Amino acid sequence: QVQLVESGGGSVQAGGSLRLSCVASGYTSNGVCMGWFRQSPGKEREGVAIIDGRDSMTYADSVKGRFTISRDSAKNSLYLQMDNLKPEDTAMYYCTLARVELCYGGLVWPARWDYSGQGTQVTVSS
Repeated sequence: QVQLVESGGGSVQAGGSLRLSCVASGYTSNGVCMGWFRQSPGKEREGVAIIDGRDSMTYADSVKGRFTISRDSAKNSLYLQMDNLKPEDTAMYYCTLARVELCYGGLVWPARWDYSGQGTQVTVSS
């Protein structure tokens, strides 16, 4: 059974930083497409950042230059470093995994994504 467990969310003031973590179990995170999505109440889930099996990264325009996605295959983990946070970044953040090397679905949900975690809440106050 594949599980993705996120952690690291919290409440910060604008301009602050948070680091989200996602630990995968039941499936290797090495060499496959993984990503971070977010969803606010009343809005659709949107892609934030993805990393493919060749470690090529793609970011949403709204987070470029502020967020960094990375992985540690030895720990079967995915991370999202979020700097210079803004109130509009407030959302539930979800870790996702696709059982393919390349991220065919890109930043679109649900597209080709196979698994998603339960999410971790990020709240940014002004």
